[in-house]
Amino acid sequence: MKIVIPGGTGQVGTILNRALTAAGHEVVVLTRRPARDREIRWDGETLGPWAEAIDGCDVVVNLAGRSVSCRYTPANLRAMMDSRVHSARVVGEAIAAVARPPRVWLQMSTATIYAHRFDAPNDEASGVLGGTEPGVPGYWAYSVEIAKAWEQAQQRAETPCTRKVALRSAMVMSPDRGGVFDVLLRLARLGLGGPVAGGTQYVSWIHDHDFVRAVEFLADRDDLAGPVNLAAPFPVPQRTFMRALRTAWGVPVGLPATKWMAELGAFALRSDTELLLKSRRVVPGRLLEAGFAFDHTQWPDTAKDLVRRVRHTRRSRPGPTG
Repeated sequence: MKIVIPGGTGQVGTILNRALTAAGHEVVVLTRRPARDREIRWDGETLGPWAEAIDGCDVVVNLAGRSVSCRYTPANLRAMMDSRVHSARVVGEAIAAVARPPRVWLQMSTATIYAHRFDAPNDEASGVLGGTEPGVPGYWAYSVEIAKAWEQAQQRAETPCTRKVALRSAMVMSPDRGGVFDVLLRLARLGLGGPVAGGTQYVSWIHDHDFVRAVEFLADRDDLAGPVNLAAPFPVPQRTFMRALRTAWGVPVGLPATKWMAELGAFALRSDTELLLKSRRVVPGRLLEAGFAFDHTQWPDTAKDLVRRVRHTRRSRPGPTG
């Protein structure tokens, strides 16, 4: 297949590009700063020559959008909104304009669209969308509005020949440098991987190999459209999540952190506490109903696998010479 990945140079794009290329597919990445073969320049906002890559391709996987790994200032939140909505809109315009549109458009979304809750899991049918929860920071609602607008930009696109799927993805766990697992592992190794604000908030996650497999599954299944949760079936409380990660690396202790300590830590990491404090209890209802079988369902075993891969990568990396 020919697969076009707008915004494909980030962590998730790198994972997909690597796996799909290894599987023998032709992968083209649209990026603001092309530096490699099969990378094409685009600005994420306006139609241009890049649209020719979409003409005749089989699948578009749009991952474009400003990283959420930042402080949630008004300017950054606006940039998150604009980059997601504008890129989804212009991808839709390109698909509508080409002579041979792709058969499927997989649009990245986020599990953050669901409400902060502890009482029940969120699936696609009965899940509660966020934005009105009491007792949470007001800007969390804006994060939900970003996710809703992201999906609406895809829904509104006039692409009658192209099936559309919104990938409501949990955190994709991979051993790659700079990814979310790398950050969490660093905290655990420093002894800071204890419960945050009590640690009862749920963490939803998906192993990188299952993420790739789910993308391939959704590309092939002509009967699936609309929102689909990409998350392992068993989210766990943050306390349990970090304990399993510490065990996998061999760190006996993880210092707990209060809410204000988490705020200080997030500030130091130039990130935001929503990533630590929001309870994302998301389950993959539609994938399971469609017969998708996860290879990685339990977090302790997944953490061990990821740690093993991290250590293997670091052992095989050549050291300094001279």
